[in-house]
Amino acid sequence: MSNLNRLGGACGAGALAALAFAGLAFGQDAPASPIPAPAFDSGGTTWMMISSVLVLAMTIPGLALFYGGLVRAKNMLSVLMQVSSILCLVAIIWVVYGYSMTFTDGGSLNAYVGGFSKMFLANVDFAGLDPTKGAATFSNGLYLPELVYILFQMTFACITPALIVGAVAERVKFSGLMVFVALWVTIVYFPIAHMVWYWPGPDGVAAATLAGEEIRSGLIWGWGGLDFAGGTVVHINAGIAGLVLCLLIGKRLGFGKDAMPPHSLTLSMVGAAMLWIGWFGFNAGSNLAADGIAALAAMNTFVATAAAAMGWVLVEWLTRGHPSLLGAISGMVAGLVAVTPAAGFAGPIGAIVLGFVAGVACFFFCTTVKNAFKYDDSLDVFGVHCIGGIIGAIGTAIVADPGFTGQGWLDYAASPGTAVAGAYDLTAQLITQAKAVGVTLVWSGLVSAVLYYVVHLTIGMRVTADQEREGLDISSHGERAYNS
Repeated sequence: MSNLNRLGGACGAGALAALAFAGLAFGQDAPASPIPAPAFDSGGTTWMMISSVLVLAMTIPGLALFYGGLVRAKNMLSVLMQVSSILCLVAIIWVVYGYSMTFTDGGSLNAYVGGFSKMFLANVDFAGLDPTKGAATFSNGLYLPELVYILFQMTFACITPALIVGAVAERVKFSGLMVFVALWVTIVYFPIAHMVWYWPGPDGVAAATLAGEEIRSGLIWGWGGLDFAGGTVVHINAGIAGLVLCLLIGKRLGFGKDAMPPHSLTLSMVGAAMLWIGWFGFNAGSNLAADGIAALAAMNTFVATAAAAMGWVLVEWLTRGHPSLLGAISGMVAGLVAVTPAAGFAGPIGAIVLGFVAGVACFFFCTTVKNAFKYDDSLDVFGVHCIGGIIGAIGTAIVADPGFTGQGWLDYAASPGTAVAGAYDLTAQLITQAKAVGVTLVWSGLVSAVLYYVVHLTIGMRVTADQEREGLDISSHGERAYNS
């Protein structure tokens, strides 16, 4: 994403300045300015439009079908309604004030949240004719029309709260869920996304460094946190919120006593396949250009997912005596989650190892840990998204190391950005990644709990026992997913 730090915490503003000025100190052949004139990247614009559609398809029909097939038949339609309605609600909020809160300078609060200078998309060049008003990519001088970047980021904002649905499926009140999501994206998602992804772009970094000025960025970006496509912003964020909600809203009636098998693994398989396909836009699109790093992110998205599915299936086979389709598709999603923060930083072999570890670890949390603590996370949002996201976020520090064929840190004061040879500090990056994970867990977890009680004590978050027994398709929406 254009608001992603590929430089890293141990190579901060001072090191940037040294690198930038060193480039200007040799001979008279150095250019007067290392920053090229802004220009639009037509190939990148095309790829980003395609990526936006791919990420939209992850939510509907991908996530909706994946979740819908995993619940009982009497709740299938309710899940489809919840996921699609969240997408529509958040899209409107994003245009009204969400984009502005996430990707503008927040003044004195800029480390934590953006401002309101682009509410209702004010000051946005809708025609996309002026490169100086475009959205930065990762290449000096190359920009996207800002509306394209707004569209792409909107799809991320939409799918993140929709992930939470899986933790409270089959007993959450529709109106309560909608109010909770509106509050959650405002107070949790937009600030976290700002902290991780807001920065001035490579030209802004170069200009600030050369002028000896402060680089205005979000808190976690300033630390040097690496999150290529949303391990913290999307998956840990939604995963811990899902755990908090499922604990506070309580277990489904009959949980631990009645059988609650998925009603259609066929539909869930279709949904998982759509998620995997769409995830190429999610990860490779986050490079903001159709180049070699996008190809790397696409390859990593493929092989890490495959490794995670194999890891989950293998351990399930060894411990339960048989492999299952449910295990395979759960492993796929775990791999997609884990590779997300590392997609453009890891080499393919590192991605395979990361995916395999995530598949095994997520199986353990979705079975052994969940059974031991007996919490009712209906569709394993915590076990897959939060745990997979943590493994991916911490693991990114390892697989990004050039010693593990990773990309290391890049120098954005140079033109174009090039690898900082010998500068990568694995220990420092591990600490930075752990801090980023900690901030996300604490902020999302605590605020989610507060927001739950706000909604619970006003309009309510859970349906009645009779409505739950009847099924949410009829009791909440007056229609059935199936008529026979």
